Amino acid sequence: MNKWYQIFHKNTGLSPYVWVVFCILPFYFIFRSSTPYQAVSGIIMIILFFICYRLSFVSKGWLVYFWTSVQIVISIAMTLLFSYVYFSIFLAFFIGNIQNRAGFFTLYAIHIVSTFITVNYGFATQNSLFFTQFPFILISLIVVILLPFNTYNKNKQGQLEGQLEDANKRISELVKLEERQRIARDLHDTLGQKLSLIGLKSDLAGKLMLKNPAQAQEEINDVRQTARTALKEVREMVTQMRGTRIEDEMFRIKQILKAAEIEFEFEGNIKLGTTDLLTENVLSMCLKEAVTNVVKHSEASTCTVTIQSSRAELLLMVKDNGVGIPESARNYGGHGLQGMKERLEFVNGSLDIVNEDGATLVIKIPNVIKQI
Repeated sequence: MNKWYQIFHKNTGLSPYVWVVFCILPFYFIFRSSTPYQAVSGIIMIILFFICYRLSFVSKGWLVYFWTSVQIVISIAMTLLFSYVYFSIFLAFFIGNIQNRAGFFTLYAIHIVSTFITVNYGFATQNSLFFTQFPFILISLIVVILLPFNTYNKNKQGQLEGQLEDANKRISELVKLEERQRIARDLHDTLGQKLSLIGLKSDLAGKLMLKNPAQAQEEINDVRQTARTALKEVREMVTQMRGTRIEDEMFRIKQILKAAEIEFEFEGNIKLGTTDLLTENVLSMCLKEAVTNVVKHSEASTCTVTIQSSRAELLLMVKDNGVGIPESARNYGGHGLQGMKERLEFVNGSLDIVNEDGATLVIKIPNVIKQI
């Protein structure tokens, strides 16, 4: 059971209690008035203000501006008759929630001008309550200036974040759809053709079983070989779909370089705990392609792989002491460089080639921290 001072949600902080105080405070100013007529008129204005305040939040179109204008008039009247200037804070908060840019700036200008003129009039008429409230009135004026922009920018940021989240969801769905289509194409190209061939050869073997047993046995052997080939291709597809970790790829390239009698050196940290799986998979494929190029084309005796991770980006460098990359291939036209470049573009990465004392491939990927 919540205590009496915990009637609001904990995450809201003190703001609800502050608004409650500002809702009660106008009655104090009204009951200081000298005549019952002023008190009754003040209560009516307070009730009307909060009714309009509520209606302005639930209304749309021109009604929003109508109810806000009524509130501005009531705020001016409460300031002039009862020296209560704090309705301007309610208005400042609401105006900041107006999404239309032209409407926001129009109401903001009207509100700030009317508030300053009314306050200056109160000081000019030597109203004693204005002088006793001077620090609070000054704070209110600052709030009237800053609060609408703060609320407006916060709402805009929330809208942009929502749009970005929707865009990411749509991209994710498109990626899934493209992956499904790719899997469907691969299955059709691999299993579809192979299964059709197995079916045809099985029918042929059945027909030849009595007429030509030797030919039927050959067809059965072809069926067996085709089935094994199909199984191998399916396993390769599954392996590619699982993705590759940089640690696993590093183990494989060590074996490749050792078999090619190329000395391997590594600098940096192999564990990329904050990098998402998609980025790490792309990085692993690029590393595999780069090392394969070193083995096939570089004529190098050493290969150095460097991985550096910072808050801003992830850096991978593959350097060899070989003959370098030919000028014809430096425009990403050969050695699998175009494929690497396309993969990196998918994760907003970049690929640079440095031909100095061999060749160095410099891969940079923005280091997006994965969500927990």
